Amino acid sequence: MTDINRRQFLQWAASGAAALVVSPVMAHLATDSQGLHLNDPLTRSTGKGRSAFTLWQLGTQANLIGNSYVFRTASGKICVMDGGFRQDEYYLRGFLKGLGGHVDTWFVTHPHIDHMGSLTHILQRPLGIKVDRIYHSRFDEALIKSRKVDEQHCREFYAALDQAAHTEVIDIQQPGYEGQIDGMHFRFLTVADTLYAHNSYNNGSMITRIWDDRKSIVFLGDMGEEEGLKVLASPWRKDLDCDYLQMAHHGQWACKRHFYETVKFKACLWSTPRKFWDNDDGQGPGTAKYEVPKTKAWMDDLGIKEHHVSWMGLWQLD
Repeated sequence: MTDINRRQFLQWAASGAAALVVSPVMAHLATDSQGLHLNDPLTRSTGKGRSAFTLWQLGTQANLIGNSYVFRTASGKICVMDGGFRQDEYYLRGFLKGLGGHVDTWFVTHPHIDHMGSLTHILQRPLGIKVDRIYHSRFDEALIKSRKVDEQHCREFYAALDQAAHTEVIDIQQPGYEGQIDGMHFRFLTVADTLYAHNSYNNGSMITRIWDDRKSIVFLGDMGEEEGLKVLASPWRKDLDCDYLQMAHHGQWACKRHFYETVKFKACLWSTPRKFWDNDDGQGPGTAKYEVPKTKAWMDDLGIKEHHVSWMGLWQLD
């Protein structure tokens, strides 16, 4: 193995599988200095209808910003949203192995390494993980080249997609596409867009709504201010209203307050490292210039008190 020794591999793989057993314990109830309730271990739902899927927000293993969610439908089909950094790859592999190792559907918001890094390496070296299909919105050549710092990872990801002979790759280029997996509905509200010269990769995120009769979640990926304004003016505006909202770009340098004030939601999902959450540059809380504290303050002003944060560990929703 490269970049990781065998002992680490075994530890991370085992911890991923074990998390499935102990998840109600790992998720803990805490309150931060703003009075926000964090990672409540109790199942949250609207109290109506039948649950068609369980969702796990995976905890970061390296205190990074990776975006990683796993779903299991009522009949046992497994789906993934993004999957996070390569540093979280072996934990994710262990988690998926604990669920059988067969992924029915993988959703990718956009080709940033903290969202698709693990998937790239799983496609290159499956090691027992089978992926039936992948939904994404492929960037065109101009968009790929628009950020040199991200271009190499993006091309590596696309090469892995192109070489995945046993995986169906579905490229969504028009918003509104809707599908269903065992009663778990999904709809793509945005697709990759070449119009944004600023923050192009983030604004190319494919916003996805996933829901059943009991609950709804909207995944914003790394959506920036410009994409936020566009989707608010789109025919899919009402689909943004939900129970759980994944905070855009980890709550950091993303959409503006207007977006959150306009959309109706009840709880926040934060794929956020502790240094962002505590605004810590290594010298202690409050010593950095991150924007997450400002985003948290917006949520407090809006009366949103339920928050599930990836640095705090695994969280489960039924």
